[in-house]
Amino acid sequence: MSARSKARKRALDLIFAAEARGQAPGALLEEQLAAGERPANDYTVELVRGVADRLGRLDELITTYAQGWTLSRMPAVDRNVLRLAVFELLYVDEVPDPVAISEALSLVRELSTDESPAFVNGVLGNIVRDKETLIA
Repeated sequence: MSARSKARKRALDLIFAAEARGQAPGALLEEQLAAGERPANDYTVELVRGVADRLGRLDELITTYAQGWTLSRMPAVDRNVLRLAVFELLYVDEVPDPVAISEALSLVRELSTDESPAFVNGVLGNIVRDKETLIA
């Protein structure tokens, strides 16, 4: 597993755990950093902070592109993987879109339902299709 793949997995763990505790996505990360604990690598920190800073926009896009699914109806893993992937697609220029999508699919294949890869792929594919208009 590459360093970035590990960073994504660790970021997902942190965002998922924070949500389960009712915390903001970056709160658990900041607690760990304040306690001197270091996550997988700097990319984990970038991902968690990026999702935390743009959570409203990410959730708005996911809801729009998830046609017929509310955030609360989605499996928690899918919801948080989508947050990470959409952040990478829109705000991390050095990660190619196919890599961000492939990594998201790998996470949901490993951690979520049998239907999750097709669902996540559909949402992300539609966001990539409209990416230029979403960034503006």
